[in-house]
Amino acid sequence: MNGADTGLEPRLALIAGNGSLPCQIADALNSAGREFRIIAIKGEADERTRAQADTELGWGEIGRLYKFLKKTGCRDVLLIGGVSKRPDFTSILGDLGTLKRLPTIIRALAGGDDSLLTKVIRLFEVEGYRVVGIKDVAPQLLASSGVLGKVQPNQGDWRDAELALRATEKLGELDIGQAAIAVGGRVVALEGAEGTDAMLQRCAELKRIGRIRSKGRAGVLVKTAKPNQDLRVDLPTVGPMTIDLAAAAGLAGIAVEASGALIAEKEETLKKADNAGLFVIGIEHGTRFGVTSKGQSDERS
Repeated sequence: MNGADTGLEPRLALIAGNGSLPCQIADALNSAGREFRIIAIKGEADERTRAQADTELGWGEIGRLYKFLKKTGCRDVLLIGGVSKRPDFTSILGDLGTLKRLPTIIRALAGGDDSLLTKVIRLFEVEGYRVVGIKDVAPQLLASSGVLGKVQPNQGDWRDAELALRATEKLGELDIGQAAIAVGGRVVALEGAEGTDAMLQRCAELKRIGRIRSKGRAGVLVKTAKPNQDLRVDLPTVGPMTIDLAAAAGLAGIAVEASGALIAEKEETLKKADNAGLFVIGIEHGTRFGVTSKGQSDERS
């Protein structure tokens, strides 16, 4: 059993994939006194998550999952953590509850332009469960507005942040990606299907071969949510690895959407950024910083 039963909120089921985030959420829920249960995804959840889990289920064991939720009185569901392996649905064959629900499952997953994650949400909603997000249960883990670490951006950084922010807004309109990089007043990289990490690695290679030129650390990675993105299951995230890759790419800092992006392992991430001399800031969609190139310092404080 996890958390204390306050009786004030519905019991929460935390369906956990890989990474450290499920345990961070569990710690936050314990601190808040929210009662919850952890269902570890078999083959995905890491050792610490499995040690705290109340049960462990495979991808196809949807019937067993619903049975567990009903037995434990969970009405809210939080899907959290990464998924790195191709789902193995062979376990469906041994799960009578899943087989009985196959027509409903097929209808929920078929058709339309919705993402797979949105369709997964539908699977829970048709059974009467409410799918929630981090913002609903642990909003303190989301990025706040302003400078988040010890390193301050200079005026050139703010200009690059605004430019990259505009680029992410255009990307979002086209439903392409969540991130962009601007260096020296020029957009040099846009996130596609490869993801943010690969984009940062590409930026580092472009700098190495001289396609991107800058004096010292320069450039800003901006990462924001796309319009109409369902933040319950698809939250823009940065973490320690993002800092490592941004530093390797020679960037000056990172900007994420305030209240719309997650800083995983926040304390470690910000400490790593400080040590690397990178700033981390929270910004909002539509923000225009109003900086100009004349009479303002590009020195980093």
